[in-house]
Amino acid sequence: MKTTLSLKPAEVTKNWILIDAEGLALGRLAVIIALRLRGKHKPQFTPHVDCGDHVVVINAEKVALSGRKEEQKLFHYHTGYAGGIKTRTVRQRREGNHPDHLVVKAVERMITRGPLQRAQMRNLHVYAGGEHPHGGQNPQKLDVAAMNRKNVVNVQKG
Repeated sequence: MKTTLSLKPAEVTKNWILIDAEGLALGRLAVIIALRLRGKHKPQFTPHVDCGDHVVVINAEKVALSGRKEEQKLFHYHTGYAGGIKTRTVRQRREGNHPDHLVVKAVERMITRGPLQRAQMRNLHVYAGGEHPHGGQNPQKLDVAAMNRKNVVNVQKG
């Protein structure tokens, strides 16, 4: 009788994956990245072990949102001081100093919080432009746009 295979941290093999985020829907991209970071795409997935892959995302500043979310979706944060709640739109975050944080926060909120999440998020490497320093790891390109036609947002300016 076979028993369920439980992967040990020493037995994990991590691959490197490259995703070009230009024109992709933010939420759908974040779901695919979160699944790869957790390792749920692997047959030997173990929930309590960091068995996911390293994911490199380029062109994060060119990720797309459908509808009028650029102006209407709001993000709230607190400065830590009394009355210090601040609000920013997606457009303001994209035009700020760290446009890649839009993708990072979307993925971070899709993974269960705790020590394992922090370990898995260290395997996410997001870059606003088209260049990345991980060429030595030979990341395999993952074509997210070809997976489903809904992954690409067709933005029509009127």
